[in-house]
Amino acid sequence: MLPVKKMSKTRTRTRRAHHALQPVNLCACPKCGKPKRPHAACGVCGYASGKVLLPVGDKEA
Repeated sequence: MLPVKKMSKTRTRTRRAHHALQPVNLCACPKCGKPKRPHAACGVCGYASGKVLLPVGDKEA
């Protein structure tokens, strides 16, 4: 079914006003102080929730 009336630019743009991207939320790692995402392991030291979860370092093959 087609729309009965044309939707104005103002109405369309008002609806889309909330579609903008939000900046990434970062917090400091308690162990190394580098920025990281909250509730995620640190990419530099692998520290998360009181222990080292991710082994970070040079991989020798």
